[in-house]
Amino acid sequence: MDIQGLLDSLPEKTSPADREIVQRAFKAAKKVHRKQKRASGEPYVNHCLAVAGILADLGAPIPVIVSGLLHDTVEDTSITLDDINRDFGEEIRILVDGVTKLTQLPRVSHSGKRAQDPLALKGDLAQETLRKTFLAMGDDVRVVVI
Repeated sequence: MDIQGLLDSLPEKTSPADREIVQRAFKAAKKVHRKQKRASGEPYVNHCLAVAGILADLGAPIPVIVSGLLHDTVEDTSITLDDINRDFGEEIRILVDGVTKLTQLPRVSHSGKRAQDPLALKGDLAQETLRKTFLAMGDDVRVVVI
């Protein structure tokens, strides 16, 4: 997906101002992720577009889609939450902060026999995902969607 595909996927009733903030968020993500690549070698910003595209397909509101574009900027680049707040507003800053905190939650470690059992580890990973999901929902359920 490219930015035009994302914009085309938005509902027709989306205001010009909302389309413009999506474009600004894409430009910001593209700029700060410009030197980053995925393991596949593709530009990292493609991941941001894919996340935003999924959110748009789900019918998410514009702040959630914009947060999807920006979700890794604070964690992986020089952009700060203050920058997000200044450029995109408090609501988007809160969502991006929530996603950043979700990814930074410590994992529960396991040792002994359980750590060597692949089935037990798979179950532990599922439990860990649920734990992080419930913790994130306490602040803003939209964080979990992003």
